[in-house]
Order: sequence, then C-alpha cells, then structure tokens
Amino acid sequence: MARRRKGRDISGWVIVDKPSGPTSTAVVNKVRWAFDAKKAGHAGTLDPAATGLLAIALGEATKTVPYVTDALKAYLFTIRLGQATNTDDAEGEIISESDARPSDNEIRAALPPFIGDIMQVPPKYSAVKIDGERAYALARDDEDFEIAARPLYVDSLEMISRPDADTAVLEMVCGKGGYVRSIARDLGEALGCYAHVTELRRVWSGPFETEGALSWEEIEEKARTPELDAHLRPLEEGLVDLPMLRCTPEGAIRMRNGNPGMVMAAADVEYGDTAWASYEGKPVAIGIYRSGELHPARVFNLTEEA
Repeated sequence: MARRRKGRDISGWVIVDKPSGPTSTAVVNKVRWAFDAKKAGHAGTLDPAATGLLAIALGEATKTVPYVTDALKAYLFTIRLGQATNTDDAEGEIISESDARPSDNEIRAALPPFIGDIMQVPPKYSAVKIDGERAYALARDDEDFEIAARPLYVDSLEMISRPDADTAVLEMVCGKGGYVRSIARDLGEALGCYAHVTELRRVWSGPFETEGALSWEEIEEKARTPELDAHLRPLEEGLVDLPMLRCTPEGAIRMRNGNPGMVMAAADVEYGDTAWASYEGKPVAIGIYRSGELHPARVFNLTEEA
C-alpha cells in the first residue's frame, strides 16, 4: 500500500526570486516544506547559477503549470566576448579565445537573425535527453554526441548596455524552451569572436514578475507561518492568458465530475478555444469551448483550505 504524502491541501502560486546556487528543484522543495504543502511544481527551470523569477505552483495550481510554461519569458543577461566555454557559461572551461571585439553597431546588426521563429541547438551541458540519457551526463563522460536543433520563438533581443569591450548586456523575450547560453554561443560565432554567458536573470515569466517575489531568506524566516501564507497567490493568476467563462450551477456540477458543462457565452471566446470556467468566484476546470459548453481537460478539486 502506497504511503500517503503528508502536508496541507493548499493551492496557489508562490513567486520566488531565486538566488544563484540552488537548483530549481531545490527551491521547489524548500517552498513545499515552508508551506507544508502536499504537492508542488515549477513553471520553467533556471540553471543553478541563474537568478530571478521562479514561479512555483502548489496543490491544484500544478494543473495550470503548462499554461505558464508556454507563455513568453524575459531574460536579462551578460555575455563575455572573446571566449567560448564547454558549458556556454562561466561555469565551464575556456575552449576557444579570440582577440576580436565587435563594435556596438556590429553587435546590434547581428541580432535580427536571432529574432522570430528560429532553430536553436541546446548546450551540450543541458538536461536534454539523448537516447534516454541527459546530455550533461554524456558531456561529463566525454561522450561524442550531437543535439538536434529545436524551434524557438524569440519575440525580441536587444543590447541594453556595453560596460566595456569584453562584455555586453542583452535582454531577450522568448517562448518555451529557450536557452540563453545557446544565444550567447551562437551570437559569438556570428560575430567571429566567441562568447559565453556570465550572468543570467529571469525578470518575468507569463503573468508573473519579480516585484514582490519571495527571497530565499524570507522563505526560511517565515516558514510555516501565517506571514508566509500571505504570499500565496490565487491559482487563477496562472490562467490570465486564457479567457474565462462563468458556469451555470448545473454546468459546474457536471464539469466537476469530468463532463461537459454549460457556460455563459463570452464575446472573446470562439468554438474550439481553450478557456477556463469559474463558479461563484472559484476556478472549476480548464477545457475546450464548444457550442455553449466547456469540455474539461483538467478539473480543479479545491478544498476549503485551498
């Protein structure tokens, strides 16, 4: 018989300003412990050395994670020109160097090919799976392997500042699955000078921003107190990019049992759209809208505590 996981049936979003050092999984585990929550997950991994926004879902909010993960995200990052590393960041070993240093105008001129729908090869030191093995594990064992290019949508890529000849600060807004380290690597190659990431910070992700986010220290100091619970954000904040429909009383009952339920028509929802339904101010389900009904794909089982 499986052991029942202990903890509270608590649901919602916790926004953390991740420090450099801990893994995303370590932050999730810390938050789950601090809130004494049964279940937790996150919407988009950050490398251990990276800082910034990590959106953590507790309880039923984990069902909304895909909708935040798929949203646009913004990164502020610094690149070191003139050096390539085996990890494409400052954690790795320098494998190539160049004395060439592009001008500000040359850097700006090289950015447009990285904007829009592009193909990107993830770093070899990444969690991408190759024949069932993590790429970083193969790289550490000096295995010879290739990673296939993957599609990525980049909404914008700009140079923000040029502190000195060796460094440039850029900001990128992109979709799911983007590797900033790959952008730095490929930009360095395009400029003929090599480059790698030295600092990386995620400044926003979908509906969430770093303003008001919890620090690592605050999580430890306020753990398992009402003060920490006050930082729990509503589950529906992860659904702001989806249209909302209001259930009829009968529709809410049907949807909670996994069946299509009647909803009130909304001007911004068309047949076949993904939407979410609420009843008496609480989210009920996410699903597909068809002919006056929402066909649920995910149903929320919210308790009084959640």
